[in-house]
Amino acid sequence: MPGPVRAATARRAATTPLTREPGGQARIGDMKRIGIRDVARHASVSISTVSNALNRPHLVTPALAARVRRVADELGYVPLQAAQQLRAGRSGLLGMTVINIANPFFGAMVAGAEEAATAANLRVLVGNSDDDHEKERAHLELFERVQVEGVLISPYGATPEEIDRLRRRGIPAVLVDAVDGRGELPSVSFDDVAGGRLAVQHLIALGRRRLAFIGGQDSVAQVAQRLVGARAAAAEHPDVQLDVAWTHRVTSGIGRELGLRIASMPTDERPDGIVTTNDHLACGIVYGLIAGGTRVPEQVAVVGYDDIEFAAVAAVPLTSVRQPAREMGRRAAQLLLPAVTDGRTLDPADSIVFAPELIVRESTGGRS
Repeated sequence: MPGPVRAATARRAATTPLTREPGGQARIGDMKRIGIRDVARHASVSISTVSNALNRPHLVTPALAARVRRVADELGYVPLQAAQQLRAGRSGLLGMTVINIANPFFGAMVAGAEEAATAANLRVLVGNSDDDHEKERAHLELFERVQVEGVLISPYGATPEEIDRLRRRGIPAVLVDAVDGRGELPSVSFDDVAGGRLAVQHLIALGRRRLAFIGGQDSVAQVAQRLVGARAAAAEHPDVQLDVAWTHRVTSGIGRELGLRIASMPTDERPDGIVTTNDHLACGIVYGLIAGGTRVPEQVAVVGYDDIEFAAVAAVPLTSVRQPAREMGRRAAQLLLPAVTDGRTLDPADSIVFAPELIVRESTGGRS
């Protein structure tokens, strides 16, 4: 007479197709996810018995525990780790928003945060804002719903009220690549005013006088601060003109279009030096300038921002303001972890500010 497991499996076969691998292991194809109720039904036991057999086997007999495990294996049951962690009072997750993951700068930042989180046995749930405040808001709401244990926010348009909502629910927050104007949150940031100043000073030192600052929306605090520094450097030289042009996206494709447009301008009207707000845009502009018959850097010198890995190996290696993205992500996660693991109160005084470094390459006449 068939045993209970074999009988249960036979009953299941009447409604759900099972195929058996050569070694005897059951495989279920094109099915809904197997849950604990399915295991209980096939093993002819209660749900609580299945839970005990799989998670607290000392509460049941060894034979029963073995039988339940065998049924679970045959059905392909995999426990939901997230549900287990939530029942234990924690999710094991950190949330992290970034402005645009397509920019390698933010990818490196995430890698640094993951490095620190993994060392603390945590995982990072990443939300790509994609230059869209509504997407950013949706990610923050998701972090709240899945009960992340802390958040790292590289803000595109996140408001203090949106961040405070998380904090009121006991979710600590650290800003990355931004500073809290209210002085309430710790942050890991970059001196973007100094970075913008450094880029323009470099071009002026090369004898460039018709300068252009080209980038995404100035509603992004980091971009606005770079422009402040760029304008301050230009203002020190009365013969220097600094024009500003905004783009709706900061991609290499947009940069190529801009480069072609600039190349088509009369020589005495087009800029002879360009500062951009990221390396993708800068590489695209260089490509467009050259495709339009303008020599880089002889006629137009170009400075990027971030110093992503590709900047050094571009067709015309790119001069860029270096930000230590991976280190910024790692340090931000390390600032957050004491609040997550030990319940400590975060101190804004622990904030970290990285200083800019200009890496000079061929796009402004240097040698890499």
